[in-house]
Amino acid sequence: MRKDTKFTELKKIFSTLHGPRGCLWDKQQTHKSLIPYLREEAREFITEVNKGSLSHMKEELGDILLQVMFHAQIASKEDIFDIEDVIDGLIKKLKRRHPHVFGGVKVDSSRQIIRNWNRIKLAEKKDLHLKIGRK
Repeated sequence: MRKDTKFTELKKIFSTLHGPRGCLWDKQQTHKSLIPYLREEAREFITEVNKGSLSHMKEELGDILLQVMFHAQIASKEDIFDIEDVIDGLIKKLKRRHPHVFGGVKVDSSRQIIRNWNRIKLAEKKDLHLKIGRK
């Protein structure tokens, strides 16, 4: 029997907030209307990192996660993607960009890891542009 996680609870909360009896303000938001909040939360996190305030960093990371969940919920309502798609994309990216961990690539330094990461990222962007050009 699978136990529900806090993440499962968080997804249910966002579903409720955006549901028929949810929060009117939340339901009125768009990707663009939320940009100032995302910027603010990122700045606040950076401030806490610079201060070395671990407890406040945890709180600010929660606020950043709120923004990620909010954007995913909006996209989900528009049948574009949902938070599971976001997580799936991140998992695939991490595996692709860490071939020294999840593949057979050998590295001797962090410098090589960064060089590989940038090379892979560039190849991904070229591939994306080719796919977009074909549509």
